[in-house]
Amino acid sequence: MAPPKDSTLHKRIRAEIQAKILSGAWPPGHRIPFEHELMGEYACSRMTVNKALAPLAEAGLIVRHRKVGTFVARPRIHSVVLDIPDIPAEVTARGEPYGYELLARDVRRAGSGDLDRLGLERPVEVLALRCLHRASRRPFALEDRLINLETVPEAREVDFAATAPGSWLLGHVPWTEAEHRISAASPSKAVADLLSIEPTSACLVMERGTWRGSDRITHVRLTFPGDAYDLVARFAPQGAGGASEEPPRPR
Repeated sequence: MAPPKDSTLHKRIRAEIQAKILSGAWPPGHRIPFEHELMGEYACSRMTVNKALAPLAEAGLIVRHRKVGTFVARPRIHSVVLDIPDIPAEVTARGEPYGYELLARDVRRAGSGDLDRLGLERPVEVLALRCLHRASRRPFALEDRLINLETVPEAREVDFAATAPGSWLLGHVPWTEAEHRISAASPSKAVADLLSIEPTSACLVMERGTWRGSDRITHVRLTFPGDAYDLVARFAPQGAGGASEEPPRPR
């Protein structure tokens, strides 16, 4: 007796989608046909399509976003925890088109919240920037940055609509000390909307401060969708050659 059609058809659908992903025919970020399109193409039920897609999602080959669609998963970036990543360079290095948008720019006298973030007690003038980084046209990271204009006055004249602030700072402003703070958090509705994710999604939040001597340079808060970024460091025990760090690499 022949097996029911659906018992083998979902395996065929899964295999054909997987082959297109692994061959590169469908690159990271590519939208997979909607469920109703696959139902029409293979003349099958929604249950059969779901049985085909579920193992691909579990294997990390695809990501499914409610009301948006199903996409080929993006490789996760691995960044050294103790390093300062250059987002445009990292996205480009993994073979994806990089996009950038300056959402807001404000020069102001630092308020209490700004002073807390910068770790300063006396008011200074700051440049506040909000930027959105994209990989393959999809939101990759939301950047909220404060630059101390007392330490970096030349930042006032930089066109950050054309240049990502992190890249500019790495190339123009030497630093002597940095501090990372890494956490997981659910985004606010406004942040979730900018990142095109659900408010219940998990995000990786990386806050970083840098100094030049005793002078505070900048504080940045980077919010990544949880499936987009890894932070990796490799250490050796004391007395066994010290600590070593893995360079950033695509997965």
